Amino acid sequence: MKKFVKNYIGKAKKVEGLEIIKLNLKIADLVKFAHKYNEEDYISLEVAKLQTPDNFGHDYTVYVNRLEESEVNEPVKPVETPKKKRATSKKVSNDVPSGDIPF
Repeated sequence: MKKFVKNYIGKAKKVEGLEIIKLNLKIADLVKFAHKYNEEDYISLEVAKLQTPDNFGHDYTVYVNRLEESEVNEPVKPVETPKKKRATSKKVSNDVPSGDIPF
């Protein structure tokens, strides 16, 4: 079964006072994820903001998202849908009010 796997390869920081994100990545890690497109080599990276900065002040994480074959066929968990509450039907009275209608 194929599924997308995130391969984390580095972290990043926002440069103070600028709209720049500075990435620090190992070349050896990048080379593993190179792929060909139109006879050229590419590396497709994804950068995501961390919920909270880590101990080194990194605000972002960098990863390569690849479709990979998983070795173990994991059972597919059924999606539980919340049960809807039935609307209680109120009985509508068909009684016509007697002549005291205000209009």
